[in-house]
Amino acid sequence: MPIKSRIRSIADFPKPGVIFRDITTLLKDTTGFRIAIHKLINHYRGKKIQKVAAIEARGFIVGSPLAYAIGAGFVPIRKAGKLPAKTIGHDYESEYGQDRLEIHTDAITAGDHILLVDDILATGGSAAAACSLLRKAGGIVTECAFIVNLPNLGGHERLEKLGLRIFTLAEFDN
Repeated sequence: MPIKSRIRSIADFPKPGVIFRDITTLLKDTTGFRIAIHKLINHYRGKKIQKVAAIEARGFIVGSPLAYAIGAGFVPIRKAGKLPAKTIGHDYESEYGQDRLEIHTDAITAGDHILLVDDILATGGSAAAACSLLRKAGGIVTECAFIVNLPNLGGHERLEKLGLRIFTLAEFDN
């Protein structure tokens, strides 16, 4: 059974006209979750990656075991005000308004090769902001990985225009 079949679609969430792709059904499925993580591990094992960075909160679920398995450090990318030490941030326009992402100033060593991970690639706004933040901190973003790509929302093209390679496990056309 493929990964796509383990992802629930919810109409009109969080607002009318939106189809929300809910990965919690994949995460609760022992086999599905293992397949997804192993596909990511197999794709990234042996590649030059010092850090896996993930966007809160669902990106943490995927990024942490991936970082552990490939022998990389883990960098949590959080919303403003959530990290306790000194931070560096990046402001951006999200589909819901103005937002800010932050990491600790000591999370990245200049020249680190970084893999950005999140659950879903939609418009690419938060992923583009996260990559800008990681680059501002001195990192080299080598690739972006997502469980789901929603190609009709343009995120894939947006990230490619920034010179980023994309890897996804499933696609949904809305």
